[in-house]
Amino acid sequence: MVTLNGRDIYLGRYGTKQSKAEYQRVVGEWLAAGGSLPSGGDLTIAEVCLAYWRWAKGYYRVKPGGSRGSVERVQLALRVLRQGYGHTLAKDFGPLALQSLQRQLAESGKSRSYVNDLIQVIKQSFKWAVAREMLPVAVYQALTTVPGLKKGRSPAREPQPVRPVPDDVVDATLPHLPAVVADMVRFQRMTGCRPAEVCLVRPCDVDTSGDVWVYRPESHKTEHHGRERIICIGPKGQDVLRPYLLRPEGAYCFSPIDSERKRLAERHARRRTPLSYGNRPGTNRKRKPKRKAGDRYDTNSYRRAIHRAVDLANRKRKAEGDHDALHRWSPNRLRHSAATEIRKHFGLEAAQVTLGHATADVSQIYAERDLTLAVEVMRKIG
Repeated sequence: MVTLNGRDIYLGRYGTKQSKAEYQRVVGEWLAAGGSLPSGGDLTIAEVCLAYWRWAKGYYRVKPGGSRGSVERVQLALRVLRQGYGHTLAKDFGPLALQSLQRQLAESGKSRSYVNDLIQVIKQSFKWAVAREMLPVAVYQALTTVPGLKKGRSPAREPQPVRPVPDDVVDATLPHLPAVVADMVRFQRMTGCRPAEVCLVRPCDVDTSGDVWVYRPESHKTEHHGRERIICIGPKGQDVLRPYLLRPEGAYCFSPIDSERKRLAERHARRRTPLSYGNRPGTNRKRKPKRKAGDRYDTNSYRRAIHRAVDLANRKRKAEGDHDALHRWSPNRLRHSAATEIRKHFGLEAAQVTLGHATADVSQIYAERDLTLAVEVMRKIG
């Protein structure tokens, strides 16, 4: 006998091969279901949410340099579902209930794409429960009949498209950024790589043997599809990156520790108080500070640094009587700027190749051709 979730399951005569095989089967199914047992239909929505959340935390792993986007989206969707129907039996949750949640989200001011994402996660949680025999298959099949919100046919607001950030806005922001983050912005603008890929640059990942360097990130967005990510770095990008390659092979090039050290050094250089008065450098630091500078940026800290710089630039402009404020922009827009420029000068295929937007089923011959084209693009503009 084995006890799982407070339920005794009889396996057969003790010590026999049949009982041991039954034990492996029962425990294996229990583990595959995220620590839950197949139910006869008496599970509540809250219980399904808990089981799916336990599984999702292990499945949607946060990649180095990236954000917790997938995990946070699951958490938000399950919260909406649990708050609305937590005590409802999962087998009784149907299309009308899902449409009710959909309407509530749309009327609360959320964007149409945001609402569709959360509703899709809710459907996915029921699909997961069906696959583990926690719910009848008819429950999930009924939910699939609920379509996503269509543009112009729902009360949900339309999200603004992600557009390229103008170069003059970037140039106005750069002086207010820490030196390390400013170089990250320049590097991303020249190569068109993703924000997470900028955060992960290490000397060991950059091949500097050719006139155009090749950077292969340790992790990237589409690696779970079995795709390789290759980023070509031209002369301009090399000038930005070269000083950061003079460090241990496995160390991250763009480090918050370096940024903080430079900030403190610049602040000390501007100091007017004599050293005989006040605190000397390093004497007023906490032994165990709650927050320490890390060895690399992630997409969130990278974005926040840019937002702070934009806010600082706007305060300075306002103090000088210039009320033409800069709008906040995020690093992903730099990728759109690079794509727009490459497409303008070299065509759509060059932009698709350089930014790594090829489909997952391309042949090896096409990949070689893509790499050659990307090298040529970076040789001329990078």
